[in-house]
Amino acid sequence: MHALLGRILSAPPEQLLFLAFSLLGTYCAIRAGIQFATAIWIVLLRPGKNLHRYGSWAVVTGASDGIGRAFCFQLAARGINVVAVGRTESKLEELVRDIQRIYSGVLVKFVVLDFASEKLEAGLKSIGEVVEGLEVGILVNNVGVSYPYARYFHEVDGDLLERLVRVNVVATTRMSQLLVPQMLKRRKGAIVNIGSGSGTILPSDPLYAIYAATKGYIEILSRSMYNEYRHCGIDVQCQVPLYVKTKMAKIRNTSLTVPSPEAYAKSALRSIGYEAVATPYWAHHLLWWLISLVPERIVSAIRLSSNLDLRRRGQAKDAKAKAN
Repeated sequence: MHALLGRILSAPPEQLLFLAFSLLGTYCAIRAGIQFATAIWIVLLRPGKNLHRYGSWAVVTGASDGIGRAFCFQLAARGINVVAVGRTESKLEELVRDIQRIYSGVLVKFVVLDFASEKLEAGLKSIGEVVEGLEVGILVNNVGVSYPYARYFHEVDGDLLERLVRVNVVATTRMSQLLVPQMLKRRKGAIVNIGSGSGTILPSDPLYAIYAATKGYIEILSRSMYNEYRHCGIDVQCQVPLYVKTKMAKIRNTSLTVPSPEAYAKSALRSIGYEAVATPYWAHHLLWWLISLVPERIVSAIRLSSNLDLRRRGQAKDAKAKAN
């Protein structure tokens, strides 16, 4: 060993440099291979947990449309009763009818609540009354809002700022505070907080700064709660989707990297009970890994260029609407 070390140290500098790069390349290749294999296991092969072990009921916010509605259907398909919370009564009534037509043995209740309104406390009280006596094992904090289109930080007016904080921050926090006590009594439960690539995967999201910050809050809240309650039987997870075909994302068609809400929710349920922060949909997980290999400055520059284009198109649409 000493002789080998001596030969290495006495080698010419160019040979030492070549050896160092070779070792670094081998290390990076092995690390990338392990990360890729782990990703395949997590998103494609790892079995989902039995959600019934948490309880017989789930509460889902933002259930009127998109991912929230899809969560309700996927939970019902697994025999979990659902309390759907949303701001549009007609859509919630339709949700109840559709679920009970397909899954006749599943019970569905709903609460009408706009988390951006000043009636939040009254709405939380109504939810508390509805879930009183129910074995709520799963809470999906899905409700969220974004900008109408990309804009600079100083262009975000007070109404939009307040809406972002009320819906993305306060709603998730207060809903969790509402249901954690009963989960603690039973020493079992799962809380799923829907984050965003803007607050977790991207190093920054210029022109969506406040939205990204609210979703960054969701990640830190989830990580902290995960460690606070993991020994109490409560699993807390921040799920981080990228683009999904929803009204908020303003995407009309699905693709390999843009799943339908149903496809995303199906993957999401398989992820519950595992990591504190997860990207359940396989293509999103792969994109996260690829983005992590690119220098932060380059990712942020590309994102800024893309969002500037969104800002220009949004402003042109506003100008056209005003002209009409």
